[in-house]
Amino acid sequence: MRKLLFVCICFAAVEGFVGPLSTGKWRDSLGEIDHVGATAVFAEPARAPQPSNTKVKRARELIRCLIEEDKCYTTESGAKQFADVCASNVVIADCFFPQPFNGKSEALTYMLERVAQRKEKSNVRIDKISDGDKACGFAWTWTCGDEEGLRGTTFVELNDSGEIQYLQEIPEPIYKPGDLTKQLLEAITQGFEPKPPVPYEKRRPTRACEVAEYLFVDLNKAEPVEATNELMTFFDDNVIYRDFNFEEVLRGPTEVRQFVDDFNFPGIEFRPIRFDDGDVSTCFTWEIAIADAPDTIKGISFYELDPETRKIIYVRDVPESAIKPPILGTWARNLRPGLGVFQPVPIGSRPNGM
Repeated sequence: MRKLLFVCICFAAVEGFVGPLSTGKWRDSLGEIDHVGATAVFAEPARAPQPSNTKVKRARELIRCLIEEDKCYTTESGAKQFADVCASNVVIADCFFPQPFNGKSEALTYMLERVAQRKEKSNVRIDKISDGDKACGFAWTWTCGDEEGLRGTTFVELNDSGEIQYLQEIPEPIYKPGDLTKQLLEAITQGFEPKPPVPYEKRRPTRACEVAEYLFVDLNKAEPVEATNELMTFFDDNVIYRDFNFEEVLRGPTEVRQFVDDFNFPGIEFRPIRFDDGDVSTCFTWEIAIADAPDTIKGISFYELDPETRKIIYVRDVPESAIKPPILGTWARNLRPGLGVFQPVPIGSRPNGM
């Protein structure tokens, strides 16, 4: 449901990002694994492919290998491994930069520049990763010595040959506006009338990717109160919701419900774009159009289910910066290239990048 994501869009204008991903030895085994068919569509959201019969999740294991074994974001050899497993027409949409990087050559240049920027002073830690086969997403944190800093989320999609064909990455904003976001949205959308609701068919999906599709495609244009009531039935009593426009996380359905109600504004259109095919956890990309503004704000969301109850236990939303490269994000990385923030915290003090 779009209201949960409205808060992610504003004041991202002051912020920025960089993030994680590749391997030859993994690529050698891709031919032995069944492929799942799915293509990304921008006019209409890409539906998640059906689950693969194989136990190995190609996208998830490839990303783990690239980051944790090959060190693709911190070593030149790892950067080359990343480029080697990219498709010839790969698109890297690092939302820290104004334009995407296209093709294997630009992918290699991009990764080598990321390695050089870190100055061998950091690592990338995977905090959570969805169990997708054709595509996956992961939440990450920059670490350096006994400190940790910048967090963010990355979405990765493979082609039918198991090569990386699309990557989108967004970091948390350095400045988190909190309740100012609500005030700005109220001002921008003042005078807009809500659109007529669109009927939907109630379902009870249990795969994470299908839950996300139901909440953000089927319920997207439903009557607001009815849609919110339906939405809340999918949240676990112990849900943790991390919205990177706020310093603190939301805990429990009561706080999540208040959050949803606070950001119920007409004049804002949420558009899901790409979904992975995760079972217990899922990642998807989206954009939001505000009022009559010609440009949209892109974002990524990560949802995790309790494996037993199949209710949502964790959410992470992150919006892109409207200014690219973001001013504060650039200053922070220049000051602390291994951490990307002005004030790092002790390593391990934020479990799962909380």
